[in-house]
Amino acid sequence: MFPTFQVKLSGLDPLADYVLLMDFVPLDDKRYRYAFHSSSWLVAGRADPAAPGRVHFHPDSPAKGAQWMRQIVSFDKLKLTNNLLDDNGHIILNSMHRYQPRFHVVLVDPRRDSERFAHQNFKSFSFPETQFMAVTAYQNHRITQLKIASNPFAKGFRDGEPEPWCGATLSLPQATIQDKGFSAPHFQPLPYPPPSVYMGAKPRASPYPLPALQPDGFGYGQQ
Repeated sequence: MFPTFQVKLSGLDPLADYVLLMDFVPLDDKRYRYAFHSSSWLVAGRADPAAPGRVHFHPDSPAKGAQWMRQIVSFDKLKLTNNLLDDNGHIILNSMHRYQPRFHVVLVDPRRDSERFAHQNFKSFSFPETQFMAVTAYQNHRITQLKIASNPFAKGFRDGEPEPWCGATLSLPQATIQDKGFSAPHFQPLPYPPPSVYMGAKPRASPYPLPALQPDGFGYGQQ
């Protein structure tokens, strides 16, 4: 996914284990098309049936709070696809549909009765700045150039290029998001399964019945 989703965390228990994961939810029930003559996105009809719901675990999960807070956390391994038959664990999205990425922090609770505290052991965050249009081909050649320039594995990559994405700051347990002056609580509980499912989970990418969506072949359609 480009730009790469990056966050900086603070306020975690340095000695506790946490799992970080992401999922994607549709922003509306519409399908779009890009109008080149007006350089804008237009509604082209109702949305396609929702893609299979999946979540993406950060590959370092679970890890101590101290490790997560040490540096910016990057989800650079997250991949998007529009292949409904994908068996690589990628996030499946419908092309030409709008999505909101969601970031989840889950405390690995060692208590035997951890399920009783499941809804106290996780926080969910949504950044309006990260909403995007899923596309299989960029509608703007400058976005393609920016992605190539920002890819360390791409030919012609040059050191010193500006980062394509600014990090945000998440403060737990207050769950306050601060990004470019924006400060507001964004807490949305996972619909199902309960967060206890992730307690002690090992990093893996596999389907879960969350509200829709996953990886490669997509990008951000921008005007």
